[in-house]
Order: sequence, then C-alpha cells, then structure tokens
Amino acid sequence: MNQTAFSTLNMMHPDLLNNLSTLGYETMTPIQAASLPAILAGSDVIAQGKTGSGKTAAFALGLLNKLTVEDVQVQSLVLCPTRELADQVSKEIRRLARSIPNIKVLTLCGGVSIRPQIDSLKYGAHIIVGTPGRIEDHLKRQTLALNNVNTVVLDEADRMLDMGFKDAINAIVDQTPKKRQTLLLSATFPDQIKAIAKRIMNNPVMVQVESTHDSDSIEQHFYKVDNQQAGITALRLLLLAYRPESTVIFCNTKQETQEITDDLKNHGFSALALNGDLEQRDRDQTLVRFANRSSSILVATDVAARGLDIDALDAVINFYIPHDPEIYIHRIGRTGRAGSKGLALTIYAQNEYKMTMLSDYIGHNINSESLPPLSTLDGKAMKPPMATLQISGGKKDKVRPGDILGALTGEHGIAGNQVGKINIFDNQAYVAVSRDVAKIALKKLTDGKLKGRSFRVRMVWDWPA
Repeated sequence: MNQTAFSTLNMMHPDLLNNLSTLGYETMTPIQAASLPAILAGSDVIAQGKTGSGKTAAFALGLLNKLTVEDVQVQSLVLCPTRELADQVSKEIRRLARSIPNIKVLTLCGGVSIRPQIDSLKYGAHIIVGTPGRIEDHLKRQTLALNNVNTVVLDEADRMLDMGFKDAINAIVDQTPKKRQTLLLSATFPDQIKAIAKRIMNNPVMVQVESTHDSDSIEQHFYKVDNQQAGITALRLLLLAYRPESTVIFCNTKQETQEITDDLKNHGFSALALNGDLEQRDRDQTLVRFANRSSSILVATDVAARGLDIDALDAVINFYIPHDPEIYIHRIGRTGRAGSKGLALTIYAQNEYKMTMLSDYIGHNINSESLPPLSTLDGKAMKPPMATLQISGGKKDKVRPGDILGALTGEHGIAGNQVGKINIFDNQAYVAVSRDVAKIALKKLTDGKLKGRSFRVRMVWDWPA
C-alpha cells in the first residue's frame, strides 16, 4: 500500500476517511504526510510550507477528528490574516466535514457589521475561523468565550505577524485553556515566529517540506572596476540586468551609503540609506518601508544593518569587499528564499588585497566577470510592488492593526490581499498597500475614522511615480 495514502492514518475517524475518498483525496501531499500523524496524536505542530502545499486540509482534518458534535461550544479556533483567507479556510473545513452532520463553522472577520456575528454566536458554534482584530473585539465585548477550546490554529502566522497582529494573537491565545493543542502554519520561519512559538506552544513537532538554502546555494559573482564612479555605474548595470525585487547594498562607510542612494534615486530607483546618522524615527520608517516592499533597495553599512530581520532578500550587493572575510559570509547569507538560490554580487577595485584574503577564506579562486553592456542602462528601474501610508496615530492612541485593516477593507474598500505589513509605533502607524490601489487606500483612510477619530494620513514615497 502507498505509504502516503490517507487510509494509512489509523487514528482518523472512518467518516472523515470516507469523505476524503469521495472528494478524490487518496494520497497525502508531503506536508500532510509529515504533519498529520503528529496532529492526530495531539502534538503541537509547526508546519512550514508554501501556499498550496496542503496545510489547510492537514489542520482541518486534525480539528475535525477530535470534535464532539453533541457539545455545541467553541472547540477549535483558527486565526487567519485576512477575511479572504478566513472565508477559504471555512469553506475547506465545511467540505471536509460534510460527512459529519450538524457541525457549525462560524467566520468572524472585520470589515463587516459585528451585530449579525453577535446574533450568530448566541446559537453556538463548534469551530471559529476569524481575523485577530475581530476575534479580539468579540472577546472584549464578551460575545465569544474560548474556555472550551482544545485546538488553536495560527494559519499564515508569518503574514499575521507582518501585519502587526502579535499582541492580538497573544491576548487571544491567553484566553484559551493552557491544556490545548496549538498548530502553527507558516510559509517562512523568521525570529518573530520562533518567539511566538516558544511562548504559546508545548514541545512542538517541526515539519519543513522545503529545504532552506545554505551558502553553497548562493550564486556569487564578482566584478572589477577602476574607481568609485565606475563602481556606482556598475551598481546600476547589475540592478537593471538582474532586476531583483529586494536588494541590500552593503557599503563600508556612511558617506558611500548616501552617495549611492542619491545616485540611484536620481536614476529612478527606489533606494533608502541606512546608516548611523539616522534618527531613530527615520531609521524605523526606513526599515518599515524596505521590509514591506514599498522600497526595493536598502543601502547600508554593516553596523546600521545589525539586527536587520528581513526575510527573502532577492540579492545582496557588496560595494567593495569588507575588511573581514567573515563579514562577507554574513552579508551574503541574508539572500535567497526557501528552496531557491540567493544572489550575491560583489563590486571591487583593481588589485584589492582583500580579494586574496577572501579567496583563501572561501577556499576557491575568485574570477572577475564582465559587467552587463552599457546599453542595459537604457532600461527602466523596477517599481516596488507596494506603497506605504503613514497614519498620525499609534499605540498611545489605541490604534490596532485590526482597526487599520478593517478601515481599508470595509465597504467599497480594497481587498485584504492588497494590504501588506502593518507596523504600529507609539505615535504613528504604517501600512503597506498594493501600489495600484494606493490612492484608493489613502482616500479610504483619510475620509474614514479609526477608533471613532480622524487621523492625518499621507503617502510616504520619494521616487518618480
């Protein structure tokens, strides 16, 4: 018998297995095969895999398998970053549960009136699927009780944290029993995810389907130039030839970061400088804009980039070689997505002694390559996919990510998948939105209210439109 067949799962309820068969689900995807035995056994599980890998069915089958239909209380809670995803998850749970009668799945999301949701909750539900902001609202109103929850699922946990829902997630999970099963699903596994997993999970089983890259999977190229001006031209050639969506350019001095940023901006690139001269507020804004992809190039010194927690960098460019080969290895280790090659490009001056040191350190000869032809400069710089809106209210004004998401996606608003990262500081907040709906989003927030108040909202961008 095929080892990945659903029928090998002895702990699964026969009705669920029969329904899977009628739906045409015979064999498990890799992530289902790796995670379902642990989920069915009641373990906490962290499952890392791309969208479409079958994570939803894995956790849905787990929570349905332990459900007691006769007990009409909330037994499972699934948190999702957006209303669209919550709707998809609810639909999939209902599909997988159709052989078990009377299972009630309720979707609770912002952007719609809360009153009908309150009315529905009065009749009870087995499974709640919702967004953190709206779930938190119900808990504060005491219209939702989580004291009988036995399974908590964080779906697309990395995206929820990107959107600023960390505090809301912690507050919600704190209202569930300590003795519960917690399932965390994520496409990436940054430090923020590790921190929240440590806080809310108990000895989780880690399941990773895609292998992450190591330094051997980073494509490295070296280009020799005669002087600094030639080096700056080389930068533009490489950016236009490779067209990475997110790039960190590492420089050895603060002065270089500013000169390079100014040159790139003058040639239509969206570039930001990160160096020790920045005030904290400007540093925060710079990092927010780069991390949320409303600026595609960060030009930084090593010291300023310390602690930089940016996932999935497409490319790292060294503008001259660092004095220590270990710094080079650390720099290039920031590039690459899970399962794909990273790209490291290095521009160096002629006869630079550091090349010999680096060559010895990495254990092979470094050969200089030809730069792309000068005609490449005729190309246009890539536009970032996102734009950033700055709101003149923050934590001190009790502004929460759910308030911003609800205001943007409410009536005649934009779709939840057009909203990117949300960052909230003490006195201001930033939200990334798809560039093509930036003006609509700006109007929506400017004309609307957060917490019953009007706040000033402005677009933060400084590159050619």
